[in-house]
Amino acid sequence: RSAMTGNADSERLARAGILPMTTAQGLAMFDAACAGTPPDPIAARLRKSRGARPARTADLRTRVGAMPAAQRRPELVDVVRANAAVVLGLADATRVRADDAFHEVGFDSLTALELRNRLGAATGLKLSSTMIFDHPTPEALAAYLLDRLTGETAAPVPAAPAGNEPETGDPIAIVSMACRLPGGVDSPEALWELLLANGDAVGDFPVERGWDVDGSGSVQRGGGFLRGAAGFDAGLFGVSPREALAMDPQQRLLLECVWEVFERGGFDPFSLRGSATGVFIGATAQEYGPRLAQASGKVGGYLLTGNTGSVVSGRVSYVFGLEGPAMTVDTACSSSLVALHSAIQSLRLGECSLAVAGGVTVLSSLGIFEEFSKQGALSADGRCRAFSSAADGFGLGEGVGVLLVERLSDARRHGHQVLAVVRGSAVNQDGASNGLTAPNGPSQQRVIRAALASA
Repeated sequence: RSAMTGNADSERLARAGILPMTTAQGLAMFDAACAGTPPDPIAARLRKSRGARPARTADLRTRVGAMPAAQRRPELVDVVRANAAVVLGLADATRVRADDAFHEVGFDSLTALELRNRLGAATGLKLSSTMIFDHPTPEALAAYLLDRLTGETAAPVPAAPAGNEPETGDPIAIVSMACRLPGGVDSPEALWELLLANGDAVGDFPVERGWDVDGSGSVQRGGGFLRGAAGFDAGLFGVSPREALAMDPQQRLLLECVWEVFERGGFDPFSLRGSATGVFIGATAQEYGPRLAQASGKVGGYLLTGNTGSVVSGRVSYVFGLEGPAMTVDTACSSSLVALHSAIQSLRLGECSLAVAGGVTVLSSLGIFEEFSKQGALSADGRCRAFSSAADGFGLGEGVGVLLVERLSDARRHGHQVLAVVRGSAVNQDGASNGLTAPNGPSQQRVIRAALASA
């Protein structure tokens, strides 16, 4: 978790090839694009690259064909890096590392075509214009070129397994947990201490969010709020300042919590890249930022992905390179439980071999408080008094909770810590109950019986 803060770690990640171009470079190119003129650096790069001729086809084919098999892919990696550096106008090809994503080092659609043309001339192959999108790193692209040139199949990383054979009888093990919760809770251990101390995590509305509480129609004046919900180490995840600003805090905090759940489970967060790890997250849109049609130049182009529900889970898969199923679940109050159920089903069906399951809520505006106030659903002080004669509504709260789950047999085989076991789960819906938001006792009994039968 210490890796989430500090300039020293940013420097380390920059050396490791995780960070993209500098913020100043990115903002300069963004500003030029917004002004409607092609950024000068691109034009300069293209002019420079067209002046440098690629290796001749016969020379490259002959050279690679004559090499021992173990040397062929490294040679093509160097060829890709060298041509990429020329296209970008870089004097030193080592600035393009083998595992860098092309977009992270500055490639766009225009320069992608230029690289395609250069490598096509060097190899004599007819290459697709989507080449660097299909093979997004020099390592992956070199493997593809090697296969085309020699017929050797050489994937840069092990192909994502389809998972194991379906195993409906294997319980599911929880092998790691991470959370951010009200009351200053930043770990499962801190939550346990809060419970032992009989603590109260409900407090006043956060003043730093600029809410006009007195001018709102909210009857509630408190709730369970996260401290520092606006904080985010964007550089750690390769996110530019503008994109970070446009991202719903739910996406930001979830990324940090997923990083933590990997570390707490004994995984290097980036060691699962290319694996069949699934992501199942419960989340609901919370009115962060302006409406799409009102996006300013500062966040324009990022607001859609920053606030779309599917990206809550999809961004986790993208950042960590996870290739199992990814889905965002919104079933209101049951979203996290249904996300866990979906993860369990996916593991048992063999769709994934490991799964992140959890949920996130950050309340970005007073809108939800005002709407629930109109329904008469909220308690005045933000506290729930379930089954009490003093019950006067419920209190809204925030939080992030993430589990790392896998089949129990896999957890035992890999020597992973087993924190808990889920033997069965089930889902259903109330159907035509006494109202759209009203619970239905018989339906809840049915789903409990189904979960017990599953177990």
